[in-house]
Amino acid sequence: MQTKLLSRIALIGWTLAALAHPAAAQVAGGTLTSIIQPEPVVLTSALNTAAPTGFFSANVFDGLIEYDNDFKLKPALATRWDVSADGKTITLKLREGVKWHDGKPFTSADVKWTVENVWQKIHARNQILYQKITAVETPDAHTVVLRFSEPSLAILSSLNSNGAQVLPKHLYEGTDVLTNPYNNKPVGTGAFVFKEWSKGNYITVERNPDYWDKGKPYLDRIIFKVIPDAGARAAALESGEVQYGPFSPVPLRDAERLGKLPNLKIERRGYAWLSPWLFADLNIDKPHFKDVRVRQAIAHAIDRNTISKVVWYGFGKPAISPVSSTLTAFHNPAVPQYAHDPKKAEALLDAAGLKRGSDGVRLRIDIDYLPYGDDYKRTAEYFKQALKRVGIEANVRSQDTATYTKRVYGDRDFDISIVWFAGFADPSVGVTRAYWPDLIGKSIPWTNASGYRDPAARKLIEQAQSSGDPAERVRLFKELQAKVQTELPSIPLIEIEFFTVHAANLKGAVASVDQSYGTLKNAWFDKQP
Repeated sequence: MQTKLLSRIALIGWTLAALAHPAAAQVAGGTLTSIIQPEPVVLTSALNTAAPTGFFSANVFDGLIEYDNDFKLKPALATRWDVSADGKTITLKLREGVKWHDGKPFTSADVKWTVENVWQKIHARNQILYQKITAVETPDAHTVVLRFSEPSLAILSSLNSNGAQVLPKHLYEGTDVLTNPYNNKPVGTGAFVFKEWSKGNYITVERNPDYWDKGKPYLDRIIFKVIPDAGARAAALESGEVQYGPFSPVPLRDAERLGKLPNLKIERRGYAWLSPWLFADLNIDKPHFKDVRVRQAIAHAIDRNTISKVVWYGFGKPAISPVSSTLTAFHNPAVPQYAHDPKKAEALLDAAGLKRGSDGVRLRIDIDYLPYGDDYKRTAEYFKQALKRVGIEANVRSQDTATYTKRVYGDRDFDISIVWFAGFADPSVGVTRAYWPDLIGKSIPWTNASGYRDPAARKLIEQAQSSGDPAERVRLFKELQAKVQTELPSIPLIEIEFFTVHAANLKGAVASVDQSYGTLKNAWFDKQP
């Protein structure tokens, strides 16, 4: 009953707050031009959880719930959610009268089909989150009952558009979901309707005149513009050609200067739900990385303070665990730590049998970095320099996103991968996928690239996922952190602090803790001078 009561209280609290604080008068109309970088490879987060896809698709697809700026749950496609006393049943009451953008009604059949065919089989995070579902029942067109073999308390932390994007059954059933053409001309229920994707240039969406949240969106259209060069992105924002840019869109060294301009603002809110951390995945199927001493040596060769202060210009702090320190309940500060100590790194490499050759080189490897901008490239270049000092010669490889994801998550043709993940509000949602063995080599981006296959770690993940006791879940996650930081299939580097740059007269652009992956239906332009 406690879980059900908390759910009801959250709903009541949101309703009272909305009545007590009516929205200020907004100005309708206008076109928002936003940066989207890099260009998405697909336009629905149900199939790809990459940041550009998430940022775009939340405007076309609604979630079952939304979050406000205090992590409180708000109704969206679901108007009510009830959790049984044993935590094994979640009942969702769906909003009536909602239509897909092609005019077909949104019903419980869409949710059931998506759970069974997408979330449980394809989605990078939800395969773990929803694996204990034993049945999806639809007693009527607007009721969905999820039945679990064991409790799944993390579900309510990921029922927004990014975490639980529902696809239209009538357009996907009987097709190959991964190659369905509607992945790139999406039909959703959201505030904006997809209009055009000019590859390499822009993606356009327009206001949904039949949107269920009456009066919204305020904007007429959004143009998501692809601008690969960081300097050009800064110039476009400064000139007013572009009015919105999420995920630290400009060179980090330029952020302070741009924030002082009268026509621009730097916004740090809207990323709290992400709990993002930057890390290095080590391919432990490579012979040279099978020895934990080599992995420990690499950890000692790297200076996280330098990565934080110099490479990332202070937009982040050193990380010691895959669970961010912002998730205070779950974070374990007592995990094994690896101080910057090149001499210790050399001793470990010697002990592992990787002696320096006549040219001073112990090992030659490739480093692949997430192709999301110069920050990731600089991180890879720093790795190259740091490893060279201990006798490891690294070749940094650049590639587009599609090539990178295939190489790392499909072919697994890499040594070290520099990447960031979102941990989200619960480790079951965003962290455990990095260590879940069933996802290795399945070409599912942002999952287990290291090849880590530890039975004890798997058991900890399963126990934490299925436990109905919050205190026990905390203990299990802390134990998992200690284990993976001992065995080091990946090396946490920094906890990233993203920011958004936007026009000073753009209002309502931050309405939730997940705004970076949330709809811009609340955004509007203040046209007053």
